[in-house]
Amino acid sequence: MTKFHLDRVLPYDATQLWTLVGDVERYPDFIPWITQLRAYNIQAQDGQSRLDADVSVGFKMLSEKFSTRVTRTAGDRSVDMAYIKGPFKKMIGRWVFTPVAGGTDVSFDMDVEMKNPILDALFRANFNLAVSRLMSCFENRAAATLKKIA
Repeated sequence: MTKFHLDRVLPYDATQLWTLVGDVERYPDFIPWITQLRAYNIQAQDGQSRLDADVSVGFKMLSEKFSTRVTRTAGDRSVDMAYIKGPFKKMIGRWVFTPVAGGTDVSFDMDVEMKNPILDALFRANFNLAVSRLMSCFENRAAATLKKIA
């Protein structure tokens, strides 16, 4: 299993960041390796929304498809990802956005394991780089679309 945890303070409003990360259907617009995404089973009730997404990703000669369930909870400004099907044995992710002086503490946790041991070893070897690039995509999107807190 590959586990990752990141805490970072960003100079943006917590609710705006939560909305940006929770807008899964826009991921192909700013995450270059997501080649296709289809959202379905969209539901919303009592400050929580949920959707399932089929995601196609491509890295050079490697391409995969997987399905995930995304739950967005307004009360604690969290976005949870749960694995449905695809090449993973396990994939759990959680974002939490907490207001702090000057911005938002962004907490991101990911726990991933591939079914194929060779792909899992390759994935583990590149996981920190992949997550760093993913975070850069979100930070760049925030910089391009959100107003910084003064």
